[in-house]
Amino acid sequence: MRILVVDDEKLLIKGIKFNLENEGYQVDVGSDGVEAVEKARVGQYDLILLDIMMPGLDGLAACMQIRAFSMVPIIMLTAKSEDTDKLLGFEYGADDYITKPFNILELKARIRALLRRNNMNANGDDDQSGVTIGHIFIDPLRRHAERSGTSVELTAKEFDLIELLMKNPGRVYSRENLLDIIWGYDYQGDIRTVDVHIRRLREKLEPEPASPEHILTKWGVGYYLNAQA
Repeated sequence: MRILVVDDEKLLIKGIKFNLENEGYQVDVGSDGVEAVEKARVGQYDLILLDIMMPGLDGLAACMQIRAFSMVPIIMLTAKSEDTDKLLGFEYGADDYITKPFNILELKARIRALLRRNNMNANGDDDQSGVTIGHIFIDPLRRHAERSGTSVELTAKEFDLIELLMKNPGRVYSRENLLDIIWGYDYQGDIRTVDVHIRRLREKLEPEPASPEHILTKWGVGYYLNAQA
């Protein structure tokens, strides 16, 4: 597995690189947003760790530029703990974030979880076959999604979310349920993270995001996938 770590703190970069290489990962490093975009464009990375606060092109802008050509899983590294900053990271296409200072064991656990979700292998079970509901199609094996026959690029968490909903049509999930299932029971982020991802899925998969046919809200309860439209 190949990981790109981009941060302008040299000591932090050195420590992360040392620990991840000890876990068997191949690690490349960068020090600013421009370098992050350039390396992501030419490198075949399995995951990117990207600091938000960097000189020049910051991590959020770099994340948005990377998302223009790649759906590689991205974990944002940030010294900010405000919920708005975390939500903004998801808006720009990040899959997860971790707030500095962090425990290296937690970082490794986040990396393993995201890589595992993004690299699910076929196990021969029926639930690995493609699922079609209305104009939405997903292939869990290839982690591929389509809207009305047109390929749609989803981030790792976006795919996990739509896959869960489509495999359980009609079942209403509270935002707390979705945080526990998709992000993990120990996730400490804002519950509005779910709202952000639902909105992004509607924008990508619904012909009329403001009037969705399939990715619906059960007011006061949560979200569900309508298979009857």
